[in-house]
Amino acid sequence: MGQDILPLFCGVRPLALPVSPQTRVVTEAVKQLLDGPPDPVRLEQALRMLAKWRSGLVANTLVKRSGSVVLSGPFKGMVYDSGAAEGSRAARLIGAYEASLAPIIETIVAKPYRLLIDIGCAEGYYAVGLARRMPQASVWARDVDARAQALCRRLAEANGVAERVQVGGLVTHADFDICTKQQTLVLCDIEGAEDHLLDPTAAKGLLAADILVETHDAFQRGLSDKIAARFAPTHLVQKIGRRLQDEGLPDWMEGLSDMDRLLALWEWRAGPTPWLWMVRR
Repeated sequence: MGQDILPLFCGVRPLALPVSPQTRVVTEAVKQLLDGPPDPVRLEQALRMLAKWRSGLVANTLVKRSGSVVLSGPFKGMVYDSGAAEGSRAARLIGAYEASLAPIIETIVAKPYRLLIDIGCAEGYYAVGLARRMPQASVWARDVDARAQALCRRLAEANGVAERVQVGGLVTHADFDICTKQQTLVLCDIEGAEDHLLDPTAAKGLLAADILVETHDAFQRGLSDKIAARFAPTHLVQKIGRRLQDEGLPDWMEGLSDMDRLLALWEWRAGPTPWLWMVRR
């Protein structure tokens, strides 16, 4: 989102503050989007575009004021000096990203897992964060996007866990066979493709693993219930919804507007993406 930062006094933009290329691009895109008769769909698209732009400014200001280390939450103290592969960088830096998972993360790190398979690892927020807190575990960080893989390697190196974080690409049903050989956690966030991949009939190794998966009901209605039903005979299944956690906001953010404070916690989601925490019976 460029190097724009929020004005640091009273919400007033200093006259000398230069306009970044990103701001120019977003301005033109919004103009083009709204060029035409009144349309609530286009207004909503423009609002989302502007919110992402402003979220980027919040994140840049957060780095300038508080640095590139996660401030709170399960991964407090983790160096997070790379951009998010997708979604909010600010919420990750604050430690409020997917706040409803915090109790589950604490449960996970207390267990003696030997292997973590993070599918759809993106830039490595979870793969590296969990590697820091689970020194006994090896981590398979998997993503089909080459840029995400590069960011994950960089984040692992920055946090001193590169020797335990093995970065790679596509995961197949056969890859889950390893779950039968050691205590394994599968963490999955693959934008709806979990419907195909998390199939215990085709991937019997999943029956030996605990699974934390983000289900994309926003893309496929009822997907969370469908996957929960697959594993209900063999796993205890808990569905986890969304919530905001603002306790980690740094004190200096009191000087920001309510909108900017809210955008600091916004995760860019367009609809429901409930998580399933599925533990072997």
